[in-house]
Amino acid sequence: MRKNVKTKSAIFPMPVLMVSTYNEDGSVDVMNAAWGMMLEEDEVVLNLTESHKTVKNIKERKAFTVSVADSKHVVEADYLGIASGNNTPDKFERTKLTTTKSNFVDAPIVNEFPVCMECEFVEYQSGKNGCGVVGKIVNVTADESVMNGDNIDVSLLNAIAFDPYTHGYYKVTERVGNAFKDGMQLK
Repeated sequence: MRKNVKTKSAIFPMPVLMVSTYNEDGSVDVMNAAWGMMLEEDEVVLNLTESHKTVKNIKERKAFTVSVADSKHVVEADYLGIASGNNTPDKFERTKLTTTKSNFVDAPIVNEFPVCMECEFVEYQSGKNGCGVVGKIVNVTADESVMNGDNIDVSLLNAIAFDPYTHGYYKVTERVGNAFKDGMQLK
């Protein structure tokens, strides 16, 4: 039997994406953005409001990076979603995480997060149904520890997903099927 539950503006799982920029003084700003996804094969969209320090930085620098948060760094990832760069200018330093400057865009790569998409700012959409920041992915880097040959191995990544119903983080690790193959049994 199905039961009606309180309406939530969420789909599970929601990826935990870490959006990184440089502030006007060159210091690092990182925020946790659970509302993001692929828009096209080489574009990402993040539902971020203009009041975020990160959005101001993206518009100014015309670039940002998006890293996939992992289970080893759930405390840091959560903190970067709790603290605001508008009120806590040293929030990134408090995490003790480190960065490397991207060779492709004017934005930092957080070294501890194993996968990073380096993005050029395309546009900001606002309005009732606006989606916020759109970026073109110009490069992707992955730590060798999450690679299987030339491919990222999601089972090694230990990415975390956000559960908006219970406010929990969950580790995504187990492969349960083969896309575009398993369903062929029913054809």
